[in-house]
Amino acid sequence: MNVLFVLTSHDKLGDTGHKTGFWVEEFAAPYYKLADAGANITLASPKGGQPPIDPKSEAPDAQTEATKRYYQDSALQEKMSKTKKLSEVKADDFDAVFYPGGHGPLWDLANDQQSINLIETFNQQQKPMALVCHAPAALANVKATDGSPLVKGKKVTGFTNSEEEAVQLTHIVPFLVEEKLKELGGEYSKADDWQSYVLQDGLLITGQNPASSEAAAEKLLDTLSKK
Repeated sequence: MNVLFVLTSHDKLGDTGHKTGFWVEEFAAPYYKLADAGANITLASPKGGQPPIDPKSEAPDAQTEATKRYYQDSALQEKMSKTKKLSEVKADDFDAVFYPGGHGPLWDLANDQQSINLIETFNQQQKPMALVCHAPAALANVKATDGSPLVKGKKVTGFTNSEEEAVQLTHIVPFLVEEKLKELGGEYSKADDWQSYVLQDGLLITGQNPASSEAAAEKLLDTLSKK
C-alpha cells in the first residue's frame, strides 16, 4: 500500500507579514494512522525539501497525541526535510493520495499545475484521494474526465466560512474554501465549527477541519482495504 502525501510549499500569509504553511496535526494524525496500518508513505511538495509549518499549528492548544509523537520522531522529521518535488512523483506509483491542510494550499496547490495533473490522474486511475481542511483548495482547478470541475455534483466539505471568520483571515485568504467548493458545483455541507466532519463521494474524501484529519485517513484506509 503506497500512499503519497502532498504538502504546501507556501509560507506567506498574504501581505500580513505573518507565516503560514501546513498544519502539523493534519499531517501527523493521518500519517501515523496510515503508517501504523502498514502504508509505505512518500512525501512531496511543489518545491521539494522542507515544507513550511504554520506556526499557529505549533501553539500549545493545537497539540494532540499525534503532534507530540511527530515532535519526538526524528526519523519522520528528517524525512519531512527532504520531500520530493511534485514534478518527480507519478500517480502510477501510488495507491492513494492525502493532502493535509493549513492555509498554504490556498496560494500554491490551488494553482499548481503538477498538483492539478496529479489529482486528475488519480481520478482517471480510479484511486482514492483525501483532502482536509484548506487542502480541498487544491481541487479548485481540477477537472473530471468530462472536463467539468471534479467536485461538481459531489458531496464535499472543507474549512467553513465561519471557521475562517473565527481565525480572522476571511479578508486575507485568496478565496474561501466553502465558497469555492459551492461555486464549482460541489454539494457542500458542514458540521458545527471545529467538529470532526468527513464526507466521501466515490473515491473523493474531504474533511472539514483539523479535527477531521484522522477520520479522513480512516476512510482512506477503509477504501484501500476494499479495492
